[in-house]
Amino acid sequence: MKWHHVQENWAAFYEAIIDKWPEAEDTELDEIDGDQRAFVAYLVEVTGQEPAEIREELREWLVGEIPSDVVMDPIHDNHSIALSSKFVNEGEDEFSDDARFGDDDSDKND
Repeated sequence: MKWHHVQENWAAFYEAIIDKWPEAEDTELDEIDGDQRAFVAYLVEVTGQEPAEIREELREWLVGEIPSDVVMDPIHDNHSIALSSKFVNEGEDEFSDDARFGDDDSDKND
């Protein structure tokens, strides 16, 4: 993911930020409002680490896809579904209904 994804959905990332940097606080994150430089400076202040270390941790944290619980929109969902096609058996449609998937036939009293 890119920083602009984080910036556009800043408040939705609070939990993930605090998981990574437990020293961070919601009220301070509110003031930062997605500003990357301010975020790095804040993390330097609360963790006592060097700016280069924080920037490296931030680069590592940004690796990968946007968490699905952060961005839920049809464009992103369809893109993720298309990427998942490599895990779908040949001849099956990754966009097809998955009603037969899982434990749908299991006892409803569980």
